Amino acid sequence: MRVLLATDAWTPQINGVVKTYLKLRDELSLMGAELVVLEPGHFRCVPCPSYPEIPLALPARRRCARLIEDAQADTIHIATEGPIGWMARAWCLRHNVPFTTSFHTRFADYASARWPVPQAWGYAFQRYFHARSAGVMVATRSLAADLSGRGFQRLRPWTRGVDMDLFRPSTERLFGPGPVFLYVGRVAVEKNIEAFLSLDLPGVKVVVGDGPQLGALQARYPETIFTGVREGEDLAAAYASADVFVFPSLTDTFGMVLLEAIATGVPVAAFPATGPKDIVISGVSGILGSDLRAAALAALDLDRTQVRQAAEAFTWRAAARLFLDNVEDALAQTQDVPVVQGRDLKAPRLRAQ
Repeated sequence: MRVLLATDAWTPQINGVVKTYLKLRDELSLMGAELVVLEPGHFRCVPCPSYPEIPLALPARRRCARLIEDAQADTIHIATEGPIGWMARAWCLRHNVPFTTSFHTRFADYASARWPVPQAWGYAFQRYFHARSAGVMVATRSLAADLSGRGFQRLRPWTRGVDMDLFRPSTERLFGPGPVFLYVGRVAVEKNIEAFLSLDLPGVKVVVGDGPQLGALQARYPETIFTGVREGEDLAAAYASADVFVFPSLTDTFGMVLLEAIATGVPVAAFPATGPKDIVISGVSGILGSDLRAAALAALDLDRTQVRQAAEAFTWRAAARLFLDNVEDALAQTQDVPVVQGRDLKAPRLRAQ
Protein backbone atom coordinates (compact mmCIF):
# COMPACT_ATOMS: atom_id res chain seq x y z
CA MET A 1 0.00 0.00 0.00
CA ARG A 2 1.15 3.51 -0.81
CA VAL A 3 -0.11 6.16 1.63
CA LEU A 4 0.08 9.87 0.95
CA LEU A 5 0.57 11.77 4.20
CA ALA A 6 -0.54 15.41 4.08
CA THR A 7 1.02 17.24 7.01
CA ASP A 8 1.85 20.80 8.04
CA ALA A 9 4.31 19.44 10.62
CA TRP A 10 7.55 18.05 9.23
CA THR A 11 11.29 18.30 9.58
CA PRO A 12 13.19 20.34 10.63
CA GLN A 13 10.43 20.87 13.20
CA ILE A 14 10.91 18.83 16.37
CA ASN A 15 7.70 17.69 18.01
CA GLY A 16 5.66 14.59 18.71
CA VAL A 17 3.76 14.74 15.42
CA VAL A 18 6.95 14.80 13.35
CA LYS A 19 8.56 12.04 15.41
CA THR A 20 5.45 9.90 15.02
CA TYR A 21 5.38 10.05 11.25
CA LEU A 22 9.13 9.63 10.83
CA LYS A 23 8.92 6.38 12.82
CA LEU A 24 5.75 5.36 11.00
CA ARG A 25 7.49 5.86 7.65
CA ASP A 26 10.38 3.63 8.75
CA GLU A 27 8.12 0.87 10.06
CA LEU A 28 5.80 0.91 7.04
CA SER A 29 8.83 0.50 4.79
CA LEU A 30 9.85 -2.63 6.68
CA MET A 31 6.28 -3.93 6.25
CA GLY A 32 6.32 -3.42 2.48
CA ALA A 33 4.23 -0.23 2.51
CA GLU A 34 5.28 3.29 1.59
CA LEU A 35 4.55 6.64 3.17
CA VAL A 36 4.83 9.54 0.71
CA VAL A 37 4.91 12.94 2.40
CA LEU A 38 3.24 16.16 1.27
CA GLU A 39 4.77 18.78 3.56
CA PRO A 40 5.66 22.49 3.81
CA GLY A 41 8.88 22.01 1.83
CA HIS A 42 6.78 21.61 -1.31
CA PHE A 43 5.24 25.09 -1.00
CA ARG A 44 6.06 28.72 -0.45
CA CYS A 45 5.65 29.38 3.26
CA VAL A 46 5.32 32.15 5.83
CA PRO A 47 6.20 31.94 9.56
CA CYS A 48 3.41 30.87 11.86
CA PRO A 49 2.21 33.72 14.12
CA SER A 50 3.80 33.40 17.60
CA TYR A 51 5.71 30.29 16.37
CA PRO A 52 8.05 31.71 13.68
CA GLU A 53 10.04 28.46 13.58
CA ILE A 54 6.97 26.72 12.13
CA PRO A 55 6.41 27.36 8.39
CA LEU A 56 2.85 27.64 7.09
CA ALA A 57 2.23 26.84 3.43
CA LEU A 58 0.65 29.54 1.33
CA PRO A 59 -2.49 28.41 -0.53
CA ALA A 60 -1.56 26.77 -3.83
CA ARG A 61 -4.49 24.60 -4.86
CA ARG A 62 -3.22 23.68 -8.31
CA ARG A 63 0.24 22.75 -7.07
CA CYS A 64 -1.24 20.68 -4.26
CA ALA A 65 -3.51 18.87 -6.73
CA ARG A 66 -0.59 18.08 -9.03
CA LEU A 67 1.52 16.72 -6.17
CA ILE A 68 -1.33 14.56 -4.91
CA GLU A 69 -2.08 13.18 -8.36
CA ASP A 70 1.60 12.60 -9.16
CA ALA A 71 2.00 10.60 -5.95
CA GLN A 72 -0.30 7.83 -7.30
CA ALA A 73 -1.13 6.82 -3.73
CA ASP A 74 -3.65 4.18 -2.74
CA THR A 75 -5.02 6.33 0.06
CA ILE A 76 -4.60 9.72 1.70
CA HIS A 77 -4.09 10.41 5.39
CA ILE A 78 -4.32 14.01 6.62
CA ALA A 79 -2.34 14.62 9.80
CA THR A 80 -2.94 18.29 10.57
CA GLU A 81 -5.60 20.96 10.33
CA GLY A 82 -3.23 23.51 8.78
CA PRO A 83 -3.07 24.90 5.22
CA ILE A 84 -1.75 21.65 3.70
CA GLY A 85 -4.37 19.65 5.54
CA TRP A 86 -7.14 21.91 4.26
CA MET A 87 -5.85 21.80 0.68
CA ALA A 88 -5.61 18.00 0.73
CA ARG A 89 -9.06 17.75 2.31
CA ALA A 90 -10.54 20.01 -0.37
CA TRP A 91 -8.94 17.91 -3.14
CA CYS A 92 -10.38 14.71 -1.67
CA LEU A 93 -13.87 16.16 -1.37
CA ARG A 94 -13.70 17.64 -4.85
CA HIS A 95 -12.75 14.27 -6.36
CA ASN A 96 -14.91 12.11 -4.04
CA VAL A 97 -11.82 10.36 -2.63
CA PRO A 98 -12.16 8.96 0.92
CA PHE A 99 -9.46 9.94 3.38
CA THR A 100 -8.50 9.40 7.01
CA THR A 101 -7.28 11.98 9.53
CA SER A 102 -5.58 12.20 12.92
CA PHE A 103 -6.37 14.41 15.89
CA HIS A 104 -2.95 15.29 17.29
CA THR A 105 -3.32 18.70 18.89
CA ARG A 106 -5.87 20.49 21.02
CA PHE A 107 -5.63 23.72 19.04
CA ALA A 108 -8.75 24.98 20.81
CA ASP A 109 -6.98 24.80 24.18
CA TYR A 110 -3.77 26.29 22.77
CA ALA A 111 -5.61 29.23 21.22
CA SER A 112 -7.58 29.98 24.37
CA ALA A 113 -4.35 29.89 26.41
CA ARG A 114 -2.87 32.62 24.18
CA TRP A 115 -5.80 34.71 23.03
CA PRO A 116 -9.38 35.45 24.20
CA VAL A 117 -10.84 32.77 21.93
CA PRO A 118 -13.61 30.55 23.36
CA GLN A 119 -12.63 26.87 23.40
CA ALA A 120 -15.98 25.99 21.84
CA TRP A 121 -15.04 27.88 18.68
CA GLY A 122 -11.79 25.99 18.33
CA TYR A 123 -13.39 22.60 18.81
CA ALA A 124 -16.14 23.51 16.34
CA PHE A 125 -13.44 24.36 13.80
CA GLN A 126 -11.64 21.05 14.32
CA ARG A 127 -14.89 19.07 14.38
CA TYR A 128 -15.84 20.56 11.02
CA PHE A 129 -12.43 19.64 9.59
CA HIS A 130 -12.68 15.99 10.68
CA ALA A 131 -16.41 15.54 9.99
CA ARG A 132 -15.82 14.23 6.45
CA SER A 133 -13.02 11.85 7.43
CA ALA A 134 -13.59 8.12 6.98
CA GLY A 135 -11.78 7.57 10.28
CA VAL A 136 -10.27 9.93 12.84
CA MET A 137 -7.27 8.40 14.61
CA VAL A 138 -6.73 9.34 18.26
CA ALA A 139 -3.87 8.32 20.52
CA THR A 140 -5.68 7.50 23.77
CA ARG A 141 -8.98 6.28 25.14
CA SER A 142 -9.48 9.35 27.30
CA LEU A 143 -9.00 11.61 24.29
CA ALA A 144 -11.50 9.54 22.31
CA ALA A 145 -14.02 9.84 25.13
CA ASP A 146 -13.50 13.60 25.36
CA LEU A 147 -13.80 14.16 21.61
CA SER A 148 -16.84 11.91 21.38
CA GLY A 149 -18.51 14.06 24.00
CA ARG A 150 -17.75 17.09 21.81
CA GLY A 151 -19.47 15.58 18.79
CA PHE A 152 -16.54 14.00 16.92
CA GLN A 153 -17.40 10.77 15.10
CA ARG A 154 -15.71 7.71 13.57
CA LEU A 155 -12.88 7.79 16.13
CA ARG A 156 -10.26 5.05 15.88
CA PRO A 157 -7.48 4.20 18.37
CA TRP A 158 -3.90 4.66 17.25
CA THR A 159 -1.23 4.40 19.93
CA ARG A 160 2.47 5.22 19.68
CA GLY A 161 5.77 3.43 20.23
CA VAL A 162 9.17 4.15 21.71
CA ASP A 163 12.73 3.25 20.71
CA MET A 164 13.86 1.05 23.60
CA ASP A 165 17.40 0.85 22.21
CA LEU A 166 17.91 4.60 22.10
CA PHE A 167 16.09 5.46 25.31
CA ARG A 168 17.78 3.26 27.87
CA PRO A 169 19.05 3.57 31.47
CA SER A 170 22.53 4.93 32.11
CA THR A 171 24.68 5.69 35.15
CA GLU A 172 26.00 8.92 33.59
CA ARG A 173 24.95 12.08 35.43
CA LEU A 174 24.95 15.25 33.34
CA PHE A 175 23.36 17.63 35.82
CA GLY A 176 24.98 16.83 39.16
CA PRO A 177 24.16 14.37 41.93
CA GLY A 178 20.53 15.42 42.13
CA PRO A 179 17.82 14.76 42.66
CA VAL A 180 17.27 15.98 39.10
CA PHE A 181 13.74 16.87 38.01
CA LEU A 182 13.45 17.07 34.21
CA TYR A 183 11.04 18.49 31.65
CA VAL A 184 11.42 17.84 27.91
CA GLY A 185 9.29 19.49 25.26
CA ARG A 186 8.22 22.72 23.65
CA VAL A 187 8.72 25.72 25.92
CA ALA A 188 5.38 27.43 25.48
CA VAL A 189 2.58 28.71 27.66
CA GLU A 190 0.19 25.88 26.77
CA LYS A 191 2.64 23.36 28.24
CA ASN A 192 2.06 24.82 31.73
CA ILE A 193 5.80 24.64 32.51
CA GLU A 194 5.61 27.19 35.31
CA ALA A 195 3.54 24.71 37.30
CA PHE A 196 6.77 22.68 37.41
CA LEU A 197 9.35 25.45 37.74
CA SER A 198 7.51 27.11 40.63
CA LEU A 199 7.55 23.93 42.74
CA ASP A 200 9.62 23.83 45.93
CA LEU A 201 11.74 20.76 45.16
CA PRO A 202 15.18 19.64 46.33
CA GLY A 203 18.06 19.31 43.90
CA VAL A 204 17.92 20.83 40.44
CA LYS A 205 15.33 21.44 37.73
CA VAL A 206 16.25 20.94 34.07
CA VAL A 207 14.32 22.03 30.97
CA VAL A 208 15.22 20.54 27.59
CA GLY A 209 13.65 22.22 24.56
CA ASP A 210 12.98 25.53 22.89
CA GLY A 211 9.97 27.71 22.24
CA PRO A 212 8.44 31.17 22.51
CA GLN A 213 8.41 31.20 26.33
CA LEU A 214 12.08 30.26 26.76
CA GLY A 215 13.48 33.75 27.30
CA ALA A 216 10.84 34.72 29.84
CA LEU A 217 11.27 31.53 31.86
CA GLN A 218 15.06 31.81 31.84
CA ALA A 219 14.78 35.29 33.31
CA ARG A 220 12.17 34.27 35.88
CA TYR A 221 13.87 31.03 36.99
CA PRO A 222 17.64 31.60 36.76
CA GLU A 223 18.38 28.61 39.01
CA THR A 224 16.89 26.23 36.43
CA ILE A 225 19.18 24.62 33.84
CA PHE A 226 17.88 25.30 30.30
CA THR A 227 19.76 23.14 27.80
CA GLY A 228 17.99 24.06 24.57
CA VAL A 229 17.03 21.38 22.07
CA ARG A 230 18.63 17.94 22.34
CA GLU A 231 18.19 15.06 19.93
CA GLY A 232 19.23 11.43 19.57
CA GLU A 233 21.83 10.19 22.02
CA ASP A 234 22.12 13.63 23.65
CA LEU A 235 18.41 13.61 24.42
CA ALA A 236 18.54 10.03 25.70
CA ALA A 237 21.45 10.97 27.98
CA ALA A 238 19.45 13.89 29.39
CA TYR A 239 16.57 11.57 30.27
CA ALA A 240 18.89 9.00 31.84
CA SER A 241 20.48 11.70 34.01
CA ALA A 242 17.17 12.57 35.63
CA ASP A 243 15.58 11.14 38.74
CA VAL A 244 12.02 12.19 37.89
CA PHE A 245 10.40 13.39 34.68
CA VAL A 246 7.86 16.11 35.46
CA PHE A 247 5.07 16.59 32.92
CA PRO A 248 2.88 19.57 33.88
CA SER A 249 0.87 19.80 30.65
CA LEU A 250 -2.92 19.67 30.79
CA THR A 251 -3.49 19.93 27.03
CA ASP A 252 -1.45 17.16 25.38
CA THR A 253 -3.25 14.42 23.50
CA PHE A 254 -0.56 11.80 24.17
CA GLY A 255 2.91 12.95 25.22
CA MET A 256 5.62 10.91 23.51
CA VAL A 257 8.12 12.34 25.97
CA LEU A 258 6.36 10.31 28.66
CA LEU A 259 7.23 7.08 26.85
CA GLU A 260 10.79 8.22 26.25
CA ALA A 261 11.28 8.92 29.95
CA ILE A 262 9.67 5.66 31.02
CA ALA A 263 11.78 3.66 28.54
CA THR A 264 14.85 5.25 30.12
CA GLY A 265 13.68 4.06 33.53
CA VAL A 266 12.80 7.54 34.76
CA PRO A 267 9.49 7.71 36.67
CA VAL A 268 6.94 10.36 35.69
CA ALA A 269 5.16 12.90 37.85
CA ALA A 270 2.11 14.38 36.17
CA PHE A 271 -1.44 15.58 36.56
CA PRO A 272 -4.14 12.94 35.86
CA ALA A 273 -4.89 14.44 32.44
CA THR A 274 -5.27 12.97 28.96
CA GLY A 275 -1.96 11.44 27.99
CA PRO A 276 -0.46 10.71 31.42
CA LYS A 277 -3.51 8.82 32.68
CA ASP A 278 -3.45 6.66 29.54
CA ILE A 279 0.30 5.96 29.56
CA VAL A 280 1.51 6.14 33.16
CA ILE A 281 0.70 3.32 35.57
CA SER A 282 0.45 5.29 38.79
CA GLY A 283 2.59 3.70 41.47
CA VAL A 284 4.60 1.72 38.90
CA SER A 285 5.90 3.94 36.10
CA GLY A 286 5.05 7.21 37.78
CA ILE A 287 2.79 9.10 40.14
CA LEU A 288 -0.31 10.96 39.02
CA GLY A 289 -1.96 13.52 41.26
CA SER A 290 -3.40 17.00 41.49
CA ASP A 291 -0.49 17.97 43.80
CA LEU A 292 2.42 17.96 41.34
CA ARG A 293 5.04 18.53 44.06
CA ALA A 294 3.83 15.56 46.07
CA ALA A 295 3.77 13.42 42.92
CA ALA A 296 7.35 14.44 42.03
CA LEU A 297 8.66 13.61 45.49
CA ALA A 298 6.80 10.27 45.64
CA ALA A 299 8.13 9.29 42.21
CA LEU A 300 11.67 9.36 43.61
CA ASP A 301 10.92 6.09 45.44
CA LEU A 302 9.75 4.08 42.42
CA ASP A 303 11.73 1.10 41.07
CA ARG A 304 13.44 2.24 37.85
CA THR A 305 13.59 -1.34 36.54
CA GLN A 306 9.81 -1.63 36.78
CA VAL A 307 9.46 1.80 35.22
CA ARG A 308 11.37 0.69 32.12
CA GLN A 309 9.42 -2.57 31.87
CA ALA A 310 6.21 -0.56 31.62
CA ALA A 311 7.39 0.88 28.27
CA GLU A 312 7.80 -2.53 26.63
CA ALA A 313 4.11 -2.63 25.67
CA PHE A 314 4.63 0.30 23.27
CA THR A 315 6.32 -0.69 20.00
CA TRP A 316 6.47 1.18 16.71
CA ARG A 317 5.79 -2.01 14.79
CA ALA A 318 2.46 -2.43 16.59
CA ALA A 319 1.65 1.25 16.05
CA ALA A 320 2.35 0.96 12.30
CA ARG A 321 0.22 -2.17 12.01
CA LEU A 322 -2.64 -0.44 13.81
CA PHE A 323 -2.32 2.56 11.49
CA LEU A 324 -2.65 0.36 8.40
CA ASP A 325 -5.53 -1.58 9.94
CA ASN A 326 -7.33 1.69 10.67
CA VAL A 327 -6.83 2.94 7.12
CA GLU A 328 -7.95 -0.30 5.50
CA ASP A 329 -10.96 -0.74 7.77
CA ALA A 330 -12.08 2.88 7.46
CA LEU A 331 -11.88 2.82 3.69
CA ALA A 332 -13.56 -0.58 3.48
CA GLN A 333 -16.57 0.95 5.19
CA THR A 334 -16.94 3.54 2.44
CA GLN A 335 -18.68 2.53 -0.77
CA ASP A 336 -16.97 2.47 -4.14
CA VAL A 337 -13.60 3.44 -2.71
CA PRO A 338 -11.47 4.72 -5.61
CA VAL A 339 -7.71 4.57 -5.85
CA VAL A 340 -6.04 7.95 -6.21
CA GLN A 341 -5.08 8.15 -9.88
CA GLY A 342 -2.38 10.29 -11.46
CA ARG A 343 0.71 10.45 -13.58
CA ASP A 344 4.03 8.77 -12.84
CA LEU A 345 5.75 10.37 -9.88
CA LYS A 346 7.74 13.31 -11.22
CA ALA A 347 8.42 15.19 -7.98
CA PRO A 348 11.36 13.36 -6.32
CA ARG A 349 10.97 15.45 -3.18
CA LEU A 350 7.60 13.81 -2.62
CA ARG A 351 9.07 10.32 -2.37
CA ALA A 352 9.68 8.83 1.06
CA GLN A 353 13.33 9.28 1.91
